Amino acid sequence: MKPTQDIVAELSWRGLIHQMTDPEELPRLLREQSVTLYAGFDPTADSLHVGHLVALMTLRRFQQAGHRPVVLVGGATGMIGDPSGKSQERNLLSREQLRHNVEAIREQLARFVDFDCGPLSAVLVNNYDWMKDFTYLDFLRDVGKFFPVNVMLAKESVKARLESEAGISYTEFSYMLLQAYDFVHLYDEHGCLLQIGGSDQWGNITAGIDLARRMRSVQLYGLTCPLLTKADGTKMGKTEQGALWLSPQRTSPYRFYQYWINVDDADAGRCLRFFSQLPREEIEALDRSREQEPQKRASQKQLAEELTRLVHGPEGLQRAQRATEIFFGREIDQVSQEELEEIFADVPHAQLPRQLLEEGLPVVDALVRSGLCRSKSEARRLLAQGGAYVNNRRVAEAEALLTPEHLVTSSSLVLRAGRKKYAVLQFE
Repeated sequence: MKPTQDIVAELSWRGLIHQMTDPEELPRLLREQSVTLYAGFDPTADSLHVGHLVALMTLRRFQQAGHRPVVLVGGATGMIGDPSGKSQERNLLSREQLRHNVEAIREQLARFVDFDCGPLSAVLVNNYDWMKDFTYLDFLRDVGKFFPVNVMLAKESVKARLESEAGISYTEFSYMLLQAYDFVHLYDEHGCLLQIGGSDQWGNITAGIDLARRMRSVQLYGLTCPLLTKADGTKMGKTEQGALWLSPQRTSPYRFYQYWINVDDADAGRCLRFFSQLPREEIEALDRSREQEPQKRASQKQLAEELTRLVHGPEGLQRAQRATEIFFGREIDQVSQEELEEIFADVPHAQLPRQLLEEGLPVVDALVRSGLCRSKSEARRLLAQGGAYVNNRRVAEAEALLTPEHLVTSSSLVLRAGRKKYAVLQFE
């Protein structure tokens, strides 16, 4: 089968190639024939995160260009932890936790690659399946003897840890052997010729290529992508709440959407190239739009829509957009308590007895109790000036009473002062 697209040219203009083995031979191979390739993901949590998106989207592009992806979930390597890019050793997870994480990640992968499209269907594998039957002596005899220690010591990921105060344990030192053997095994079982990964995986990838040459006398290939960083060099995908996860239980569709909407102009072009399916002409048009009309934030809106739809589906995108509209002033009708907490997680909350609402709570008192106004006189002035809102509906009468009919969930309503100053009242 012949590829439908020059994938190296596509990845190059998108800025997605950091390093490549055999820079003349590999592009030719990928132009002339459909190749099986793989990327690995260790299940260190029960969700992938934004840092994995570069490799996931690159696998997706390879498949769309006419190549066959193998997605490896590292049930075995996850027990050890990759020392690459880490300053100290990871905490080891239990077998039960790893099993749970593997199952959770399986579901997320189907958003990115197609497991049911004929000859190019993606394959999902778990390296625990072939590593669990190896005895320690067998692994040393069959695999370890092909690994020169001086070559391992020269790898950047190992050198950096050896020179650090933390050092490197024998367990982590062995990680490279396991990942290298994965490449050999996938060559044997699936004819896999190419491994891709982040730039921090270069040492592990080239170790696999070297092992295959020694064990099977074959030529395999490697390609790495840049790590996901901002224009200032800091890591992208971190929020005040921690990592930006692909699981809606860990990061809601609303927070995920908001992250991309708020990406800096300096990072928007790179993110569009890395993550969107837009063709070159449209991305370059958005580049011009950022220069000429930055206030429209057209790049960020397109990026947020594409990524949220891909990761959370059309329903997740719709929910995120609705939540965004509410935060920026759309009237609030019936929403779930969960949605309300997502939208207004960072605004003040006040708890009041339900009886106050049953009896009729003066809106003046509610504004004071919520902390939006310091005194009743300030609340009355706000009402008179038209700056007070209940559930994003303007309230002008100082004598207005809040009743259970104002609740937008079973127990909550939202007050607003001015354009963006919010508070949530909860009645228990």
